[in-house]
Amino acid sequence: MRTVSHEPSQLPAEPVSGVLTVDGRNYKVQLVEEVPPPSHAGPNAAGQVTRNGEPVRLPVASPSGAEYGPPAMPEAIELNLPTALSMVGGQHPAVGFAQWRVQEAYARFDRAKVLWLPSIQPGFSFDQHDGNYQASDGSIVDVNRNSFQYGLGTGATGAGTTPNPGIVARFHLADAIFQPAIAQKTAWARGHAADGVLNQQLLTVAVAYLDLLDAVQDLKIIEETQQHTAAIAQLTSDFAATGQGLQADADRLATERMLVDNRYASARERAEIASSRLAQALSIDASQPIAPLDLTVLPLDMAPVAWDRPELIRTGLVNRPELKEAQSLVAAACEEYRRQQYSPFIPSVLLGFSNGGFGGGLGDSISNVDSRYDFDAVLTWEIRNLGFGEGAARRESNALVEQAKFAKLRILDQVAREVAEAHAQVTHRAVRISITEQAIRSAQDSYDRNLRRIRDGQGLPLEVLQSIRALEDARRAYLNAVIEYNQAQFRLQWALGWPVVANG
Repeated sequence: MRTVSHEPSQLPAEPVSGVLTVDGRNYKVQLVEEVPPPSHAGPNAAGQVTRNGEPVRLPVASPSGAEYGPPAMPEAIELNLPTALSMVGGQHPAVGFAQWRVQEAYARFDRAKVLWLPSIQPGFSFDQHDGNYQASDGSIVDVNRNSFQYGLGTGATGAGTTPNPGIVARFHLADAIFQPAIAQKTAWARGHAADGVLNQQLLTVAVAYLDLLDAVQDLKIIEETQQHTAAIAQLTSDFAATGQGLQADADRLATERMLVDNRYASARERAEIASSRLAQALSIDASQPIAPLDLTVLPLDMAPVAWDRPELIRTGLVNRPELKEAQSLVAAACEEYRRQQYSPFIPSVLLGFSNGGFGGGLGDSISNVDSRYDFDAVLTWEIRNLGFGEGAARRESNALVEQAKFAKLRILDQVAREVAEAHAQVTHRAVRISITEQAIRSAQDSYDRNLRRIRDGQGLPLEVLQSIRALEDARRAYLNAVIEYNQAQFRLQWALGWPVVANG
């Protein structure tokens, strides 16, 4: 095999080739000249770069010339904020789970309402006895007999009523009186809890969307910084080449371009993470990136800053579903306490009715089959554990009432704090927006003046670097102020129970 230089000055007329032997097999190796792209390569009618009619995939390059770009991603899902919020519904896992818990609670309420109605138990029973048997007069007799029963009621074997009535109502009368009210108030609590889950998920989606929008807009800020830095780096390099500047300054700008590229890479990572988190909040496929449709970020005014804080707190206390849930749980606990109070004085009820065929006989014979019916009515009172159990049960239910009351007070304080906190955030972040707007104007003026001085030959390109940084910082500060202001607006709406008010 002939040795070939990596950078031949001139290729031979014939292709350079050789033979390579591996494991007894011969392979022909030939040097092939790389064919440069034809001069007619260019964009086609669709705007694609083509070579010989085939589209060419170009690398993504940063302004500094360093190739940067993640692997090809699936087509992005384009969303705006109203669309994202409208996607939160019963199909979302958290919301759907809460709504089915409401269905469960109302099913229990329906069951409690019909607790006093009898159940129907049709069936068939057969009994055979062979051996000693005690008669009603106390004598022991050796008997071989059998009996069977069919229809409404089963289990009868001789004298006495049917043990398993065909139509039976067996319940504690206290449960029939108080359980419907307990179950109803528990169902109300579950319904308010489901509203709270929906409100929380709306807030989660709004914050996640704004985080994604923040990351995407931050990318645009860094892209503009890349353009500014690339232009200044080129000027610095030209100054150094003509002797009007230092090569050290050109190296300094090259370093700055790399640092900007590093910030850009971090911002790309943050945007992809924010997209995944929004996909989770919406319960959609996280493999597809989400692209916000908003071209820019504007402050959202859903609740006027001038609203009086005490009035806002009162609104939150009236509307918040978490507080309504706590109130319903207090009412349910009170009903349970009443049940325990009256339980010893209210009987348990057993009503049974059986009707069907019954027959039997000695040995293996079955005869004298005829109809029979039984009716039973039993009322029993129970004082648990000589009365000590009753007192313990009442103390337990009373403790649950007090716990529910204190839980309600805790939520009252929590709602008041959340409303006051969100109102403070909205108020002060509005001020930050005004300040950062002025900072952007000042930084832009500084950048423009420094750039004019350089072009007029009154300064060095390196001197504008600080202005570029200040402009980037000011724009990012404004972006953060607006994003955090909008997030505070959504938190205030959530804290108020979502009474969204349109400003007009």
